[in-house]
Order: sequence, then C-alpha cells, then structure tokens
Amino acid sequence: MKKHIVSLPNLLTYGRILAVPLFVLCFFLEGHLQSTNLARWSAFAIFLSASITDFFDGYLARVWHQTSDFGRMLDPIADKLLVSACLLLLAADGTIAGWTLWAAITILCREILVSGLREYLAEIKISVPVSRLAKWKTMLQLTALSFLLLGPSGEKIFPYSTLTGLLLLWISAILTLITGWDYCRIGFKHVIK
Repeated sequence: MKKHIVSLPNLLTYGRILAVPLFVLCFFLEGHLQSTNLARWSAFAIFLSASITDFFDGYLARVWHQTSDFGRMLDPIADKLLVSACLLLLAADGTIAGWTLWAAITILCREILVSGLREYLAEIKISVPVSRLAKWKTMLQLTALSFLLLGPSGEKIFPYSTLTGLLLLWISAILTLITGWDYCRIGFKHVIK
C-alpha cells in the first residue's frame, strides 16, 4: 500500500488536486476577482496540464500494474475538485451566466449525488465501475472548461472559443444526466434490497 501512495500515477493525481488552488489564484489579483489576459492564459495552462494528467494517471497505473484502492478513491475526487472549482470560478467571473448556469448546476448536482451513492455502496461492499460514457463525459467537461477559461482572451486566437465552451458544457451536462441516471439505476437496486 505504501509504495502505491507515492507511485507516479498517484503523484499525478496529487498534482491535479494541487492545481485547483493554483488556477483559481490566477483570477485573483490584489484580493479582487479579475480575469485579465495573463490570468486566463495562466489558468488555462494549469487547468489543461491538470486535465491531461487525468488520462495518464489511470493509464500508467494499469500499464505499470500500480492500481490501488487508494488511487481509485482519489482519482474521482481530484476530477470533481477540478471541475467544481472551475465551474464556480467561471460562474463568479460571469463567463457562465444566465441559462448556462443550469448546465453547471446539473453537473455539480450529479457529482454530489453520485459521490454520495458511491460512498453508500462502498459501505455495503458494492462497486460500481466507471462507464466508458462517464469517461467521455469527464473529457468533454474538461475540454469545455478549458475553452471557457480562455474566454475573451482566447477569442483572439481561437474565434468562438467561449461559444464552443458553452456548447460543449451543455453537451456534457446532457451526458451528465445520462450517466447520473445509469449510476442511480444501478445503485438504487442495491439500496432497495
């Protein structure tokens, strides 16, 4: 167990967790929420680097036979922290506003519901594996949030980056509902028993 705690896959997961306060800090200058070009590009670079580790930590753990219960527990926590903090930051910044807040709320509510359900199922020794669609949902969320972090600063290089991010956020919210329903359907069978 101890050797897996400091394995490279787990170190990548720790790095993803440490990236959360770093990219949030990029938006706070002199104690005020400000989204300057430098702040947005810095936050984007940190967030993108952290998002890429989401693929490599699981892949390397499987290839190098370093999977562990600790890593399986920590990986979804790191994902949820990364996505949740970014959604809240972008809502506070005004990048996500109006009707698009519903997409963000849908994503946050699903994450909380599934986490609670997984915790309950773990207590009764039932594991619900992550589906392929749920992995695609996470990738789509991270891509959408990357575009949204760039916001108006990214428009100069990637025209329609904000619009692309908002569209992808809505698509990922729909996938969030579908995968959330799948988890609930499977989980509630065990709750009712």
